[in-house]
Amino acid sequence: MTTGISPLVRTALAAVAMAAVLAGCSALPSAPGAAKACGSSFETFERDTLYFGRAIPSGGQVSDAEWTGFLDTTMTPAFPQGLTVIDAAGQWRGVSGDVVRERSKLVVLLHPRSDKDDAAIASIIGTYRQRFAQEAVLQERQSVCVRF
Repeated sequence: MTTGISPLVRTALAAVAMAAVLAGCSALPSAPGAAKACGSSFETFERDTLYFGRAIPSGGQVSDAEWTGFLDTTMTPAFPQGLTVIDAAGQWRGVSGDVVRERSKLVVLLHPRSDKDDAAIASIIGTYRQRFAQEAVLQERQSVCVRF
């Protein structure tokens, strides 16, 4: 059943909408103004959250072994300083009116803003889309203040 918007994108949009509601009007300014907003004991970083659906359009799921392989060979080499993987369950109401559910993975990357990291993220997304026949991988970005 095709609605024009992929299930992963629909799920991600719902998550983004909820995050926006919860965030209210307290968004941090983009760099360079964010550096001032962070204070002297914090650094300005980007937080990229990537939403990976695991349903394969032609049928089946991206297996745990396939996901781990993708993580080990594609994501970890691009971000060896670390990342966070969160298991997620996306859902939406399909055209038929039935609730459709999809296992998903969210990957959170915290990093200083750079063209190199932007290119690495674009490559990760492209590789996942090609390898697992995905229509899209949602990328959400925010400027954040961090302290290690």
